[in-house]
Amino acid sequence: MTRFSLVIVGVLLLTACTTNPYTGEREASNKAKAAGIGAAIGAVIGALTGDDADDRRKRALIGLGVGGLAGTAVGAYMDAQESKLRQQLQGSGVSVTRMGNDLILNMPGNVTFDVARTDLRGDFIPVLDSVSLVLKEFEQTLIDVTGHTDSTGSIEYNMDLSNRRAQSVATYLKGTGVERARVETLGVGPHYPVAENSTAQGRQLNRRVELVLKPLT
Repeated sequence: MTRFSLVIVGVLLLTACTTNPYTGEREASNKAKAAGIGAAIGAVIGALTGDDADDRRKRALIGLGVGGLAGTAVGAYMDAQESKLRQQLQGSGVSVTRMGNDLILNMPGNVTFDVARTDLRGDFIPVLDSVSLVLKEFEQTLIDVTGHTDSTGSIEYNMDLSNRRAQSVATYLKGTGVERARVETLGVGPHYPVAENSTAQGRQLNRRVELVLKPLT
């Protein structure tokens, strides 16, 4: 089965593995499903656009002396990383979703940025610090940072906003010591909504940044 096929299968199975970020319990509520679908879309984007970027990052990391994972070590490595992230992010507002050997962190816009802003909210900095601690421990992980917006405003404005928000998250993580060669950013604007943009609640769900964590193999 190809990587793309695995991603599509993962989309169909995703909601079974979503954790409520406020209680730490696994559930399949409508809100959790919406967040999970959004994370899956982020992974699909990565699968469609990331092959060259993945190869480039792999070569760079090998040049830095970071070796790839193989065989059963991949699953065990991602299991351990998932466990650490769930511990660090419980109660933070950020959900952790497992899809095959990929992990998706869904960071809702209401906890990451103020409306129409691209600078990180001060109360979100400790959350990113927690993410950074885990990412630095698990250095054999590629990191895709994808920004999403709602449909308010022009396409051009939202594409720029989503890209700059993704860049803000990536820049902060790099500044904490996450190896720059591991990180790729992408802004997709309003093109991949997970809810209706006709309601305030739906727009809030659509405004998000996703981190897709992929093992270096």
